Amino acid sequence: MLINERQELIISLLHQHQTQTLQQLVEATNSSESTIRRDLTELEKLRKLDRIHGGATISNSSLVEKSLHENSIEHQEEKKKIAEIAATRIEDGDCIFIDAGSTMLQLLPLLKGKKIVVVTNGVTHLEFLHELGITTYLVGGLLKASTQAFVGTMAVQTLQQYHFDSAFIGVNGFSEKYGYTTADPEEASVKRQAIIQAKKTYALADYSKYHVVKFSKISNLQDITLITAGLNQAQKQNLEKYALEVLQHDIHSDVFTID
Repeated sequence: MLINERQELIISLLHQHQTQTLQQLVEATNSSESTIRRDLTELEKLRKLDRIHGGATISNSSLVEKSLHENSIEHQEEKKKIAEIAATRIEDGDCIFIDAGSTMLQLLPLLKGKKIVVVTNGVTHLEFLHELGITTYLVGGLLKASTQAFVGTMAVQTLQQYHFDSAFIGVNGFSEKYGYTTADPEEASVKRQAIIQAKKTYALADYSKYHVVKFSKISNLQDITLITAGLNQAQKQNLEKYALEVLQHDIHSDVFTID
C-alpha cells in the first residue's frame, strides 16, 4: 500500500470511529507498528489527527469540517429519524429553505407529494428535487467544493429576496454555552440570513454534534428549534435542564426537539 493510500485509510477510519488504537491501524493497513507511528506523526503535523496514548483520534480543530461525502455515510439511522420529524413540520403551500448538508439529503425523499416551493444553496439537492417535481430556486454565490454549498456575499444577498415559512439548516456543532456553530464563516453567514428570512427555523443535528464547538457562531441554542437524535440519557438531561421546553416525539424515543 502506498503511503498516501495508507494515510487516507487512517483518516477514513478515524472519521468513522473517532478513535483508533495503534494495533487496529496496524491490522487495517497491514503495516508495521513503526510505519503507523511515522504516519501518525506526519498526520499530526498536518493537524489531521491528534495522537493519544496507544493510538490516535480525529482532530477537533474548530476550523476542521468533514466533506459532504464523509458526513453522508455517518450516523445514517439518526439522520433518518431526524428527517422524519422535520418532514412533519412542512405543510402544503409552504415556501421553505433547505440548507446544504448530509442530514438534508435524508429529508429530501420525504418531500414527495408535498406542494411546496424550495430554496436551497445545496447543489446536490437539485437532482432529487427535480425528480420529485418540486419547484426549486438555487441560491448562487461561491461554490464550496467540500460541502457542495453556495456561500458568500452573493448567496446572502440572494436570500434577502425571499421569505420562508420555515428553514432547515445543518450545523457542525451545538452546545448550551456556545450555541450552534460551523467551521466556515462564509457558511455561517448564509445560515444566519436564512434564519432571519424564516418564520421558523430548525437545526437538524445528530448526537455526534453535541458539545462540539466550531469557529463561527450561527445563533444561540434557544433562538431556533433543535431536532436531534441519538443522545444518551445524561446528554438529554443536560439539555432538558437548559431548555425552556423539551418536546419528545412519540414515534422515536431517542428523537426530540428543543424549542
